Amino acid sequence: MLCLAVAGTAQAQSVSTYGTPGLLELPTAEMFDDGTLVFTAAGLRNTGRGTMTFQMLPWIHGSFRYAYIEGFDGGANDRYDRSFDLHFRLREESSNSPAVVVGLRDFGGTGIYAAEYIVATKTIRDRLKLTGGIGWGRLAGRGAFSNPLGVFSSRLDTRDASGAGGISETGQLDFGNWFHGDAALFGGGSWTYNDRLTFLAEYSPDLYTAEQDSIGFDVKTPINVGVQYRFKNGSQLTTSVLYGTTLGLTYSYFIDPRQSAVPGGQGAAPPPLRPPKARQAQDQSDIREQLQTALKQEGLRLVYLSESDDSVQVGVENTTYGQAAQALGRTARVLANEQPPQIEHFDIALMSSGVPLSAVRINRADLYELEHDPDNAWRSFARAEVSDTLPLVQGGVLTDAFPHFSYRFGPYLNFSFFDPDDPLRYEVGAALGLDYTLSPGFTLSTGLRQPILSTLDDSTRQSDSTLPRVRSDWPIYARESNLRIEHMTAEYLWRPAPNFYARTTLGYLESMFGGLSSELLWYPTNSRLALGVEANYVAQRDFDVLFGFQDYTVATGHMSAYYDLPGEYHAQVDIGRYLAGDYGATFSLDREFTNGFKVGAFFTLTNVSSEEFGEGSFDKGIRLEIPVSWLTGRPSRNKIAQTIRPVLRDGGARLHVRNRLYGVTREARAQSLSRGRGRFWR
Repeated sequence: MLCLAVAGTAQAQSVSTYGTPGLLELPTAEMFDDGTLVFTAAGLRNTGRGTMTFQMLPWIHGSFRYAYIEGFDGGANDRYDRSFDLHFRLREESSNSPAVVVGLRDFGGTGIYAAEYIVATKTIRDRLKLTGGIGWGRLAGRGAFSNPLGVFSSRLDTRDASGAGGISETGQLDFGNWFHGDAALFGGGSWTYNDRLTFLAEYSPDLYTAEQDSIGFDVKTPINVGVQYRFKNGSQLTTSVLYGTTLGLTYSYFIDPRQSAVPGGQGAAPPPLRPPKARQAQDQSDIREQLQTALKQEGLRLVYLSESDDSVQVGVENTTYGQAAQALGRTARVLANEQPPQIEHFDIALMSSGVPLSAVRINRADLYELEHDPDNAWRSFARAEVSDTLPLVQGGVLTDAFPHFSYRFGPYLNFSFFDPDDPLRYEVGAALGLDYTLSPGFTLSTGLRQPILSTLDDSTRQSDSTLPRVRSDWPIYARESNLRIEHMTAEYLWRPAPNFYARTTLGYLESMFGGLSSELLWYPTNSRLALGVEANYVAQRDFDVLFGFQDYTVATGHMSAYYDLPGEYHAQVDIGRYLAGDYGATFSLDREFTNGFKVGAFFTLTNVSSEEFGEGSFDKGIRLEIPVSWLTGRPSRNKIAQTIRPVLRDGGARLHVRNRLYGVTREARAQSLSRGRGRFWR
């Protein structure tokens, strides 16, 4: 759906049926443009493959693949297979030498497509590309020979059968098979006729042995040929003749997260700066009302206002802009237009539920000096002073700022992936959110959902978990609920000390659990590092997702470390106790672009064995977070978030709590404000 909604802009070479840079079935030593997301759908005899590939860094990309093989497990028993790939560049192409890549295909699944390879690609006079490599595993079929790496160790001479451990061991990293066993050579080339048309040919050693045994796939020749057509939007369609017996069709769509799907901003322009002018004597309430009105027109809520000799202090809540820097810029312009000339400094606090998250001091003179500077975004933030908070004075909080009521109403869409009975289930419905902030930091909140169309409740699969069924009973929740109370909480957010944030939440915390949750976060303004601790005591909710509870209760909690890595990455490690009572750690890595588009991955390891965990062996997944503003071009704080897990099990399951402190505070930190500085003047 996302692919249909946006136009791909990234330049890319050919993509194989496995969704990675390649010829037809074979990999090449090429890379996509840094940060590119590639979605590929491929079909050949009795087989369909869908792949998402993300170019994580200029020298590495990762892929997640979901494949369908008709009749693979005998008779009418089809196989739905999940697999992961990694592709590392060892050296770039130069005028005299090829690019070289080492890759792992299907390194953490059932092993149907498991292979390792070292491949080189060289471009000759721009149009011709030649590729050659050596492969192991599935790529060591036709023309196989003894492993040349066996000179280093005799253990590399043999390779166990893929999936020998059975379903309980799928999802494990099969280190013992990597680059083991016989090897074979492969190669091919592509010739670009023009900017639309490319011809491809390859020699593939893949004998499709598993498919020959199960579905009668016939391989008559190792030669595959095809032609690729590139559309104006950058997407590619490749048709091919594979192994002399089958036709193949591959379509790839490229997305550059840095570029919005809608060119240019669709929202209102910021207010132009007016020359400072003397202000006639006005009542303080009139000044406040004018400022409130002007900020409201910019989609900002004024919560706090005070003045000193040459500065004004304001606290605003950003309800409109996905980037905090844009909210700061709009606020600064309004202050410059509304405040008298003697006010030289603006101290602007970004607030949530009336609690200051951080403060930025902007010199009024800098706004006028840098308004038309070609490098105004960088210079503005170089001159701004970011601090922990404002010293809130008595009477500064506006009397009419609280209590404050807000609501959200709209459609929602939920997906469930990889159920063997139906690999894609969905639910569409209406959602209503109500928030009532009684005083700074104290909020009552409720979220309701009413399903309208759903296939989630069609699932009849029974959980076989030997652990407490904290997540695997999701089909029962879907079947036995109608109107749902997704959450109903009382939350208090406060600042116990400089650089510290605290939260306590009581009530129905999420759709499956309710109870008490408390959190403390240490996050200095200019620090890349943040540390947090969370403690929860919860009970499992009834399957109707209304007011009742089941008998299962558990105490959970985690210690967390967050770190902003150089560039656009941030890492997170959580260590503690999970909902099923298991102990372990979750490791996460996300890449967040300056516009808020986020791509990440995570895995969790606990004291639950792979046999106890069941299919998948351990919890892992990929997550996407797409700002609505990226899709529409209009300012919005809403996001479309989706986590893709190979399987939803009970081991490593964590409580889902709204408004975790790191997510609430991160956008107001110096690092995030600096990354989003390009929005300051928009």
